[in-house]
Amino acid sequence: MFSLNLFSRCLPVYLLTAALSFADSAPVVEHHDPIEIDAALSLSKVVDLTLEKYPDVTWLKSLEEEAAAIGRRGDSWTAGALQAGLRYQEATSGTLHYIDGDVQVPLWNLGQRDAEQRVAKLSESNAMSQSDAVKLRVAGLVRGALWNIALANLSYEQAKIELSITDRLLAKVQRRVELGDLPRADFLLAQTELLQKRSMATQAEAELMHARKRYASITQMTKIPKDYQEKLVDILKIQQSHPVLTAINSQIERKQAEINAIKLIGSGQTNVAVGINSDQFTNDERSNHTASFNIGVVVPFGGSAHLAPHVAAINVELNRLIAEREQLSRDLEQAHHEAEHNLEVNQVELGIANELKQVAEEHLKMTDLSFSVGEINLMDLLRIQSRTQQAVLNAKQRSIMLQRDIALYNQAVGVMP
Repeated sequence: MFSLNLFSRCLPVYLLTAALSFADSAPVVEHHDPIEIDAALSLSKVVDLTLEKYPDVTWLKSLEEEAAAIGRRGDSWTAGALQAGLRYQEATSGTLHYIDGDVQVPLWNLGQRDAEQRVAKLSESNAMSQSDAVKLRVAGLVRGALWNIALANLSYEQAKIELSITDRLLAKVQRRVELGDLPRADFLLAQTELLQKRSMATQAEAELMHARKRYASITQMTKIPKDYQEKLVDILKIQQSHPVLTAINSQIERKQAEINAIKLIGSGQTNVAVGINSDQFTNDERSNHTASFNIGVVVPFGGSAHLAPHVAAINVELNRLIAEREQLSRDLEQAHHEAEHNLEVNQVELGIANELKQVAEEHLKMTDLSFSVGEINLMDLLRIQSRTQQAVLNAKQRSIMLQRDIALYNQAVGVMP
């Protein structure tokens, strides 16, 4: 991993400040997507506000509701709903009346209630971990959108600077053509260059509007933080605490707990029935009435064949999640490697870009002086001027790209802003 101290020397603050200056004056095209800088807004706050309006919020709430429902079942003293029964029997002669009433109570099998409570606990944990994973995904979208705006704004500002320089050059060439120092062909050439620069500024402004719109679409807001630079969190390898891995591991644990809970159902629930019987016999000579209390137990057995499909269905989901976790681990390791490599490459490229910028600016000064005294033609001046402007833009872009890559690295290793 590269040295942060070296990076600090390579990234002048004024470059990033220039890239984040959202000058909305004199738009080239009438269509305009406004963005306002809010000094009180932080990157983490933007992520939180975006998460509140993110489409997955409904799903996350349903996970919490599901966990609460499973928890209520695990806390119940009975394994199911109580059942009440009432039976009445009368002989055809009308002399015998029989009434039987009972209440059936399903009992937890040995260890079944504990297993259900564990499912409830893991469901709650899963809901939280899924929320963290979604929040990290939202953070990635916000990070990308913000740095895309910064890069697009830099291109737009640079295009306006180049347009202004070319406009001044056209005025200079026009004056020299009027004085007879330059042919009219040079004026047409300078005019063509100005139109090209105007077209580039229009395209750059359009890209900036697109970047702003993407940010507004993701966050549902038109304010951005003044400062969203991040400090690099250097991690050698992807940790198991990565929100994405934590989320899928929590799903796997829950499925394993569900399988265990279903197996403990066995052939079904044992039911205890408590009831009262009442018999009444009457005839012309006498009447006899008796009442009795009874209790019974119903024990199911031989239901493994009916339980097996449920276990198999959850086992299919479990193994799918295990395979998905393996693929996620590989994808995260690859993303980590690419993010680290991009940082190293951009650090080197930034140093080269700054040197090229200095050389190009010195060369342009010499060329501009030579053009003023008639030593070179306008075509050479425009060529060197274009090369210099590209070198300046590239140096500024590399500065922002390096900061963007720090944010993307933190995203890859699962660090929240």
